[in-house]
Amino acid sequence: MRIIWTAHAAERQREWERRKGITRAVVEGVVTNAEQVAPGDLNILIAQSRWQGGLLRVPFIESGEGRKIITLYWTSRIKRYWREQA
Repeated sequence: MRIIWTAHAAERQREWERRKGITRAVVEGVVTNAEQVAPGDLNILIAQSRWQGGLLRVPFIESGEGRKIITLYWTSRIKRYWREQA
């Protein structure tokens, strides 16, 4: 699967790498092998995985070219976003 980085996503990744050590490889691992993929607005999907006591969320768009990463962020508010499987 091809992963396409937007300029914004690349910038956010660099910021989170300084703050939390989130590398491009970690982000690409979440996009390709997420613990969960949650629906977002406007046909955006959100790949998310628990990481370092929080949740790494990576909104992306699925296209014929691959998965285009829109942005990414880490949050400590796991309960707000995590969907328990029924």
